[in-house]
Amino acid sequence: MFKNKVTDVFFDLDHTLWDFDKNSAFTFQKIFREQQIHLELETFLAVYMPANLKFWKMYREEIITKSELRYQRLKSVFDTLEYAISDSVIDILSEEYINYLSSFNNLFPNTVEVLDYLKPKYKLHIITNGFQEIQEKKLINSGIHGYFNQIIDSEMAGVKKPNPIIFELALDRAGVAPHRSLMIGDNLEADILGAKAAGFHTLHFNAHKEERHNEAPIIYDLQEIKSLL
Repeated sequence: MFKNKVTDVFFDLDHTLWDFDKNSAFTFQKIFREQQIHLELETFLAVYMPANLKFWKMYREEIITKSELRYQRLKSVFDTLEYAISDSVIDILSEEYINYLSSFNNLFPNTVEVLDYLKPKYKLHIITNGFQEIQEKKLINSGIHGYFNQIIDSEMAGVKKPNPIIFELALDRAGVAPHRSLMIGDNLEADILGAKAAGFHTLHFNAHKEERHNEAPIIYDLQEIKSLL
């Protein structure tokens, strides 16, 4: 589908290559044990995972700050679960979460296989809304940093996906025209609609089993990329 059309492939990182939900679960397991938080992990995660997506959307839309995101996504979950916890402990959990998160390095199935397949044929890059201080650690610790020529994050760009400025910065850094570029990501709004508005080809990795749509081709396993490129 995209063969002979693109020279550069841009990936989102969290929820696309790096298995955020799995690594986040291991991180909470560790810090709950260390801070003696007596909650069933599955009970906590069932509330946290949708709450995290909601607060990330607010962060993308500049409604809340990074520090508010880190605090509110935890505070709201503990409140929902009626678990008594002080603000000082929430602050500790928030800090420890960031400290430990990049030490867990689960990738989505077939990530390395697909990157090995693409690397000789295309220039590969990352465009991420994640926090600058941990995104590079995730790439290095999971062993995939060396696949990518350019790594563009929202703090570097001063805006977050889907703002066109971050995609324009990525194109400028990569030295490529949008019509020769493919964006692959999990978030329909940030990755697919944002990149389409900037002139990219797009491919939606539907990691969250969202409803089908006609905005871009959809894949459910990264391995499917090999039949398209």
